[in-house]
Amino acid sequence: MSKQPLLTSYNLNGITLKNRVVMAPMTRSRADNEGNVPTDELHGVYYGQRAGAGLIITEGSQVSSKAVGYINTPGIYTPEQVEGWKKVTKRVHEKDGKIFIQLWHVGRMSHPDFHNGELPLAPSAINPGAQSYTPEGFKDTVTPKAMTKEEIRSTIADFKNAARNAMEAGFDGVEIHSSNGYLFHQFFNGTSNTREDEYGGSIENRSRFFFEVLDAVKEVMPENRIGVRFNPSLHGIFGMEMDEETIPTFDHIIKKLNEYDLSYVHLSEPFNDVSEVPFAVEEIAKRYRPMYKGTLMINSGFDRESGNKVIEDGEADLVAYGKPFISNPDLVKRFELKAPLSDWDEDTFYVPGKKGYIDYPTLEEAEVKS
Repeated sequence: MSKQPLLTSYNLNGITLKNRVVMAPMTRSRADNEGNVPTDELHGVYYGQRAGAGLIITEGSQVSSKAVGYINTPGIYTPEQVEGWKKVTKRVHEKDGKIFIQLWHVGRMSHPDFHNGELPLAPSAINPGAQSYTPEGFKDTVTPKAMTKEEIRSTIADFKNAARNAMEAGFDGVEIHSSNGYLFHQFFNGTSNTREDEYGGSIENRSRFFFEVLDAVKEVMPENRIGVRFNPSLHGIFGMEMDEETIPTFDHIIKKLNEYDLSYVHLSEPFNDVSEVPFAVEEIAKRYRPMYKGTLMINSGFDRESGNKVIEDGEADLVAYGKPFISNPDLVKRFELKAPLSDWDEDTFYVPGKKGYIDYPTLEEAEVKS
């Protein structure tokens, strides 16, 4: 019997992955300490348990205090956070794993409670009409502050500094979170970006900030250790609406990325039903595989069979799995054995502590208990 495509090794632009199963970035809200520092006891164990993945991409980690939008999420901008992440990367590398950190700025998807009463930053002063999960529970988002050019330059410097810190912390690379309705995505989209300067208006202008960050990041780390993530058909989430320029904007970005020597481009299939949305693309991998010449990673809703098929069909090189990795730390082994998967408990996705985080048993542990 031939080996499952998911379980074959892959050369990630110089990094050898033992398989093509990627652990997708997932917010888990376990950095509930002073300074939002990742810990060996929780984060180290959690990611170490899942080092069987060909590649781990960490939860989104804010690049500065201004980037925060969710409680108890770790950062990568203080010395204490860097020291915390060193313990995490050590755990993963001891198990022959590879790990990238996702660099994150939520933009307008935040609340003044996170910023000493100051408004969150965004391309334009447009309220997403959503909710932010604050230390006091869910609160309605507010109209953000449109970023000045100086704040844009400062944010570029924040990403550059975070990338430098990531290298110091021992990560194999970084993923720039340019997806899911957060800051970069807000700049891309004409419904959230109504600027009239060089960062708004045309497709080239709305993507300018992203490319300026990418160019800054590659000054402090190898270009082939940088991944980027996009969700072209995001619609109706976090106030993001598609228009006639949405897909052409992502077409422009993806094509331009061929000029870079990146680690990968990470794309999400639609999170919800967009069949009735006039401008949406329902099959993201099919559209962008012919456009992008480097490594293409795809995620959202894949199981073992569909993951194997998308690779076999040549539509993607790597497949990222989210929730299945929460409740199946040995997901790759279960794929290999074609074993059943354990169910996850949504009630423990974002709560502090070990429960629902590092206490899911492997298949072997479950069999011993039974």
